Amino acid sequence: MNMFQPQAGANAWMSQLADPNAWQAWLKTSPVDTKPITATIKEFGATIDPSVVAQLQNDYMQQMSALWQDMLNSKAPAIADRRFTGQEWQANPLFAFNAAAYLLNARFLMSMADSVEATPKAKQKIRFAVQQMVDAMSPANFLVTNPEAQKKLIDTKGESLTRGISHMLEDLQKGHISHTDESAFEVGRNVANTEGAVVFENAIFQLIQYKPLTKKVYERPLLLIPPCINKYYILDLQPENSLVRYAVQEGHTVFLLSWVNPDASLGHLTWDDYIVDGAIRAINVVQEISGQEQINALGFCVGGTILSSALATLYGRRENPVSSMTLLTSLLDFSNTGVIDVFIDEAQVAMREQSIGKGGLMPGRDFTSAFSSLRPNDLVWNYVSSNYLKGEDPPPFDLLYWNADATNLPGPMFCWYLRNLYLENSLRVPGKLSAAGEKIDLSRIDAPAFIYGSREDHIVPWTAAYESTRLINPKKRSRNRFILGASGHIAGVINPPAKKKRSYWSNDQLVDDAQEWLTAATENPGSWWPEWSTFLAKHAGKQINAPRKYGNAKHKAIEPAPGRYVKVKAA
Repeated sequence: MNMFQPQAGANAWMSQLADPNAWQAWLKTSPVDTKPITATIKEFGATIDPSVVAQLQNDYMQQMSALWQDMLNSKAPAIADRRFTGQEWQANPLFAFNAAAYLLNARFLMSMADSVEATPKAKQKIRFAVQQMVDAMSPANFLVTNPEAQKKLIDTKGESLTRGISHMLEDLQKGHISHTDESAFEVGRNVANTEGAVVFENAIFQLIQYKPLTKKVYERPLLLIPPCINKYYILDLQPENSLVRYAVQEGHTVFLLSWVNPDASLGHLTWDDYIVDGAIRAINVVQEISGQEQINALGFCVGGTILSSALATLYGRRENPVSSMTLLTSLLDFSNTGVIDVFIDEAQVAMREQSIGKGGLMPGRDFTSAFSSLRPNDLVWNYVSSNYLKGEDPPPFDLLYWNADATNLPGPMFCWYLRNLYLENSLRVPGKLSAAGEKIDLSRIDAPAFIYGSREDHIVPWTAAYESTRLINPKKRSRNRFILGASGHIAGVINPPAKKKRSYWSNDQLVDDAQEWLTAATENPGSWWPEWSTFLAKHAGKQINAPRKYGNAKHKAIEPAPGRYVKVKAA
């Protein structure tokens, strides 16, 4: 299984769309062909008890026999899966039976994957590989077995298929499946449009300062460090769901680090460069512009990992640069990296080191494909069915536009990150890593921390985010605050109060066990943002007149926000 490679299943489907022989071959496949999963099990050196297989096969045959009898008796099978809830699936017994048989086969194969005897890591990889195969073979993914697409083909007299092929060809040119109408958005026009100016730039980032929206502001500014794997404007999509605008409205002078989208000329950059010339330089510039020795700083996802490494470096130098820090869905302890762990092992990391470890780029399109493969039905096959089979235009959606706006990473930086953090989990070990010659020890960071995790996060499991409460301020743990939000990695974070959606859990007593913390926590309706705002205000200092201009005499406005860097597209 290649790490961070484009979706093999989707690409194969796209290339075989017009080949009826491929469909016929698929239809002739044994309903419960175990050869693919058997090969996968062997590939990972795992085994499965023959008696377990025999029991699974016996259960399968009983259920298939019952399903067949229902079909003979014209009894429609009960199908709860949302891929098959359209009335067209139930209107024809053959299609209903096909969907039900597919779901039965899927359960059988996943039960086999769950029954293998292997290490937890190998078992997770086997399950992931089998899930990819199962999802790819859904009858909803093929025109010949999708009654909704067939009805649309007839109703539109073939126009839906013509549009679908057009969509497919356009996506082949783009190199990714379109999740939204990308023509509906433009960075700086209707996303990333909070008013501000770039006040500093170097080869790695631009620093944006945002215009105040209140007459008075807190004296200590707020610096936001987004992930370098994505564009920053996930924090500034549109006014109604912008964390940037919310913080400005709450009376903070907000600065934001906008990472470069590197091309080949920056393929030599290292993790050290991102810490020293990135996060530390941004902290220093914000201090210089504001005239404050201490600022508040927030890191989101990988941005939180970078921020924590930078602060550990500064505190190791006996500097005291922040009055508080915020970590949103960030990993400091990489013991549990969730489903992303399927992409990380010694062989895969070594392969990347060999190819780009000494120079080159990790393409952003590979990140997009890898993250899509974590939720293939939602982010791949759903759009294959709607965009290509039915010829539907994807609706405009700002978050999915951002998701497709890929960012490259320098090879040396990316490889160091994979090996030292994901593979070897070295950041949590005091002194094992260093930046600019300074040993990194997270326990040296002496600042209250607001730490947030999302309960359904498949990229940063919330229990892993909770571990940061033990690494930051370990001797003053009561200074930390942990909040658990509903939903996932992005939707949980971008949850503005005005929407009155979802909920979050709070518990002021930080214990060692995350599940124990949750058991005693209180669920609160709505957004967690006001909790964060209250925390931030306690560490932001007194109120002063809002600045009347961007930057200062040394750091003058260069260009209006959002700046040039965020507009650069990955090749």
